[in-house]
Amino acid sequence: MADPILEVKNLHVHFETHDGTAEVINGIDFTIERGETAALVGETGCGKSVTVKSIMGLLPSATIPEGEIRYKGEDVLSLSDAERHSRRGKEMSMIMQDPMTSLNPVLTVGEQMMDVLKWQGRPRLSLSKLVRDALSTGSKAEYRRRAIEMLGEVEISAPERVFESYPVELSGGMRQRVLIAIALLSEPDLLIADEPGTALDVTTEAKVLDLLDELVEERDTSVLYITHDLGVAREVSDRINVMYAGEIVEQAPTADLFANPQHPYTRGLLESIPTLSTGIGDGIEGHLPDYTDPPAGCRFADRCPHAEPACYDAYPYPRQTGPDHATACHLFSGTPARERHESLAAERVDIGTAPWLAGGDVAGGGDAPGDVSADGGTDQ
Repeated sequence: MADPILEVKNLHVHFETHDGTAEVINGIDFTIERGETAALVGETGCGKSVTVKSIMGLLPSATIPEGEIRYKGEDVLSLSDAERHSRRGKEMSMIMQDPMTSLNPVLTVGEQMMDVLKWQGRPRLSLSKLVRDALSTGSKAEYRRRAIEMLGEVEISAPERVFESYPVELSGGMRQRVLIAIALLSEPDLLIADEPGTALDVTTEAKVLDLLDELVEERDTSVLYITHDLGVAREVSDRINVMYAGEIVEQAPTADLFANPQHPYTRGLLESIPTLSTGIGDGIEGHLPDYTDPPAGCRFADRCPHAEPACYDAYPYPRQTGPDHATACHLFSGTPARERHESLAAERVDIGTAPWLAGGDVAGGGDAPGDVSADGGTDQ
């Protein structure tokens, strides 16, 4: 098998604040294979956007005290700013979640797209060189042709008109399509989509996600979707990483995760999805912990209905609970998913077994209570 296109290993991301050091990302690991679509799922504030901006090198105020981000086998954290700049946008591209604030309101769509084609991946230039290149007209016709062609590929019906338009003249759905077109202009190998439908109505979001799925499949692009919606993740991803308070608490292929959700947080997210049979879910009570004073043990313990005193003290390392399925919860046994946690496994924390598992088979997992409905909810 070829090497993964992206490997994140034991990543920690900290921010210095007036209240102390905020440990926002606490040792996460995940992998994206070439041509694979993965999702990073969790509620607002759990660290999803910080994770992807760390991958892209867009957090100059953050410190990364530990961990690796390997792109095509190369640790990008060891690269110079110029080397990361040359990859960002050209080999690795990102769709931001708010199309209105991500587009420059004083430049037309065409001007912004042509700037991307002209400058993306190029080293920073001196002012004189920048002016000379800006005045060059040799490739303007080709840039214009390519930009209009890309607008057509994202199913904008009047690409020439949109090319000449300002962002404020376009609807939210149109602006989102423009962002997708800009992200795909350079034919990136890795595309990060940070909640691309969050500012759209449900119908428009579905159309945009379907369009994006078709475009990346045609190009065999690897994709990392960021979303708070497990229903969206189910539709677009091959594999799901569930994130809570800066930690990945469950990882599994999409079908497996929905057939056998294990971590209490994952189950809480599923039970929060409205369904025709159960109506609007109650949600998960409580709130995220303070990142400047995080718990020593499980960061979800305060909100978990199954927490025991030991959960507050013992770190719940991810453990293999089935083939290609890992869960970071003391309710489950299994070998550590990462070698660095083998010493923790020597002192197993016994808080019983997951109450929803038939027969108490915690090592191999089990069926959730009820089938997962088509919209991602659970029928109890």
